[in-house]
Amino acid sequence: MPDRGSVKNSPSEIGNTARRSLRQLGWQRITVALLLLALALHIAFNSWRLPLLHDAEAALYDIRAVNFSPRTDTDKRVTLVVYTADTNRATGQISPVDRTILSKALTQIDQLGAKGVGIDVLFDSPQDDDEALRASLKAMRTPVYLAFADNRTNPEAITYEQEQDLRAFMASVQTDVVRPTSILLETDADGVARYWPKQYAGLPPLLSLALTNGGPDADPRFARYTGPIRYRVPTATDRPVFDKIPIDLLADPETAPLVADAIKGRYILIGGDFSDFDQFDTPFTRTGNPVTGETRMIGVEVHASMLAQLLDKAWKAPPALWLQVLAAIAAVGLGVITALVQSRTWVQALSVLAQFAMFLIVPFLVERAGYDTLNLPATGWIVGWLIAFTAVSSSVRAVNAAQREFAQGALGKYLPRSVANEIMRNPERLMLHGEKRQIFCLFSDLEGFTKLTHAVEPEMIARLLNDYLDRLSAVVLEYGGTLDKFVGDAVVAFWGAPIAYPDDGERAVKAAYAMYLAGEEFRKAAPEGVPKIGRTRVGVHYGDAVVGNFGGEGRIQYTALGDAMNTAARLEGANKPLDTKVLVSREAAERSGLDWFRPMGSVTLRGRNTPVEIFEPVPDMPEEQRQSAKDLVSAHSAGEADRVQTLTATIAESVNNDDAMVNLIERLRNTHKGESYVLG
Repeated sequence: MPDRGSVKNSPSEIGNTARRSLRQLGWQRITVALLLLALALHIAFNSWRLPLLHDAEAALYDIRAVNFSPRTDTDKRVTLVVYTADTNRATGQISPVDRTILSKALTQIDQLGAKGVGIDVLFDSPQDDDEALRASLKAMRTPVYLAFADNRTNPEAITYEQEQDLRAFMASVQTDVVRPTSILLETDADGVARYWPKQYAGLPPLLSLALTNGGPDADPRFARYTGPIRYRVPTATDRPVFDKIPIDLLADPETAPLVADAIKGRYILIGGDFSDFDQFDTPFTRTGNPVTGETRMIGVEVHASMLAQLLDKAWKAPPALWLQVLAAIAAVGLGVITALVQSRTWVQALSVLAQFAMFLIVPFLVERAGYDTLNLPATGWIVGWLIAFTAVSSSVRAVNAAQREFAQGALGKYLPRSVANEIMRNPERLMLHGEKRQIFCLFSDLEGFTKLTHAVEPEMIARLLNDYLDRLSAVVLEYGGTLDKFVGDAVVAFWGAPIAYPDDGERAVKAAYAMYLAGEEFRKAAPEGVPKIGRTRVGVHYGDAVVGNFGGEGRIQYTALGDAMNTAARLEGANKPLDTKVLVSREAAERSGLDWFRPMGSVTLRGRNTPVEIFEPVPDMPEEQRQSAKDLVSAHSAGEADRVQTLTATIAESVNNDDAMVNLIERLRNTHKGESYVLG
């Protein structure tokens, strides 16, 4: 039997199926599906830029950032000098902060040998103690970078008038040692400081870049870096990432030496540490610092984190653009494939869960590998997958509905339930055109039915015929056959189309014998007064036939045409002259896998030149009797005339009422070596 799977999966058949599906969808549904797939790709690639998905992506990034934040002992390269609430109470100034204490602290920092100083305090309004601060700045030998911001890039923090005052102060103190620096920090839409700010034209270098500019600590890769800020966590609560010294302690000449080790050779960042001012949300805000539990960070500490990242050269590159594009396509493609693949519900559910887990895990793996995942989608992949899955699955449902509607109309009542269910699951298996198949063909006929129609009233004939055909068609469907047609009292059926199964031959032969038995039951159940009804005769053959839907515009019939069907019909007709009930050709018998048969010799059927070896299924016959028939036919085929005569004489004594065996013996006695019996 040919491998139907290989034909089904051939490129031409796949192409035909695809074209049929597209026709069934229609251009409107195809257009909508393509638009949805385009939307899915857009979301899978750009989810960080979409308002509804940005927060979800940001939350997942924060989890990644916190989980992979490096733990570190206190950084000996950077120290924070901070104004505190106690400083403000002692000086009597809150905003702006006291500049006298700053001037004294700068003097001590210079004397203690700091490496560089960054001041995260804006001098955007004149104060009485500005002269003292100017004097200290002009006397500095240590590089000092003063905070600068403009109204253009930071309108919320500084007005145009404040900017002019700030520029005037800068001009009055700027030297080769004292220079301006940008303290701009940018946040995401949710107010979280996750990435380095852009280097805007017209602004001085960013604080961390200014402090390291031209020195051995400089890293040119950070000149235009806008990737994630690397936040670190301490190893213990009593060992902070950065030493933090109150400015009061450093401004006093008597206490300044106590912190000399925290100043000498370090970068010093000066800023405010107030609970209600200059506080930033960070990735730790959602979950809290895993060691300290803190959720917010002062601005000067954010700058310190950026400086430490630069000093560590912890520059993080994002995955290549082509990889991000490929990932978006893969996510959408998986949604499409999942929608197209027909599988059990639990298998599909596990597949979906596994894919979603992969979408969530991959960014963690990329983060762990040291890449920038700040703009790498996760929920975007999931949403893109969902849109693609929905678009394609709805299209598949539309195609299936169209195919199911066709199948329900086309199948009618001539297919068994198992075959019909299979076609409903896989509608493409019902071919809409003729195709050459090797099938098992069956013809049956009721002996003497034509004479019966002349002897009984038409109403009774109709009732009898309907009862008879119901019985036989039920047998065909019970054994998984396809009902081809009824021709008067004759039933035509076949196995192997539209779907072929390995046991088609077995079921076809069993059905043939069951149809004979059903005919016998019908004879016994005939109403009183009805003339004697003849036997049901059946013929079965295996061979080539063209199977498919044939007919015109208004009516089609699923049927089989060809020599195999004709041979089965001739075998049915041969039962009468051979005194048999069911005849099966060698081709069908050998493929049935049954041991029910006794050989009935070789015959030449009407309209055929090639002899056909025929067998009769006799499942209830003892094996020794079937063997006697085999020996007899074998001796005849070998031309052993004497042995034929001996066997026929022996068998003839025991056949009794076996008309078919008597007929065989008579035929073999009157034919020569291997000669077939010619039927008229």
